[in-house]
Amino acid sequence: MFTGIVTAVGRITQVVPLAEGGRESGVRLIISAPGFLRESTRLGDSIAIQGACMTVVAKEGDTFQVDVSRESLARTVGLDAVGDINLEHAMRLGDSLDGHIVSGHVDGTGEVSVFEQVGESWRLRIRMSPDLGRYMAYKGSVTVNGVSLTVNAVEDAPDGCEIEINLIPHTLQVTTLKSLQAGARVNLEVDMIARYCERLLGARVVPS
Repeated sequence: MFTGIVTAVGRITQVVPLAEGGRESGVRLIISAPGFLRESTRLGDSIAIQGACMTVVAKEGDTFQVDVSRESLARTVGLDAVGDINLEHAMRLGDSLDGHIVSGHVDGTGEVSVFEQVGESWRLRIRMSPDLGRYMAYKGSVTVNGVSLTVNAVEDAPDGCEIEINLIPHTLQVTTLKSLQAGARVNLEVDMIARYCERLLGARVVPS
């Protein structure tokens, strides 16, 4: 489990295919993250990378490696090329929950429609499919590229949903969100509580 509070920005330095299958194979990511790894970090630990939970399979100094399956690559963005990434260690018992409960299981991707400065902050609008949009709520939580954010507006349309988020300068300074622009795709994880509420409210009693 995670909180959506990014603790470091690392960089994918290499993307290595895991097999000769080309487009059918997964990849191994080699990630440089100075100052991020803990002394206690070990093989098998979970780390959120751009909001996607991955398992550490190798580490040395400030560098660690994870394997990303083809399924994960198909459902996320930003895990298949060299570039900067948001990182977060898995939450430990006793840690402060400063963001919201995040599983690291990306539900889908959205597209940035607006990213512009408004006063000292930035306005971010993201379009998504109706399947994801039904989980969005005013003042609810959403995870964007691994960052816990608050939804300030929700606009539904027949072909999808658009949400608006306000980003303070600190968030831009410590995450990769500062590099967003209109047309960019982002990883989205909906609020876990909303998922369970939908299941409970929609469940039907199966006749015996």
